[in-house]
Amino acid sequence: MDDTAYFWLKALHIVAIIAWMAGLLYLPRLFVYHAQAEAGSELSETLKIMERRLLRAIMNPAMVVSLFAGGLLLMYQDFSSGWLHVKLVCVVGLLVMHMMMGKWRKDFEADRNTRGHKFYRIANEFPTVLMIVIVIMAVVKPF
Repeated sequence: MDDTAYFWLKALHIVAIIAWMAGLLYLPRLFVYHAQAEAGSELSETLKIMERRLLRAIMNPAMVVSLFAGGLLLMYQDFSSGWLHVKLVCVVGLLVMHMMMGKWRKDFEADRNTRGHKFYRIANEFPTVLMIVIVIMAVVKPF
């Protein structure tokens, strides 16, 4: 791959990551509000629609593009670099969070949520921490 194609691929990866992270940071906030809403209320039903659309129309496609472009970019990395291993572990953490949020969304959709708003406030912090570590590993490459 020539330099121009590589940089276009990298740009696509960054744009997809931004969209995915926006969802990973916003969906738990919706869950906070949803956990405080009465099941069956107009607010609860509105949040169900917002959560489903956010996950299906933005987060899932952005995750797929992020992983695809990131996978292609891995061909140009030195796998002996420690920073890359840490970054990839954190990416797995983001994938786990994504899947958990998908399950939580289904629980809300079926009016089966058993967690309080404080749980989702705390859960909202995990993608942030993972993102910070990923950015530091990718940019600073400390080891």
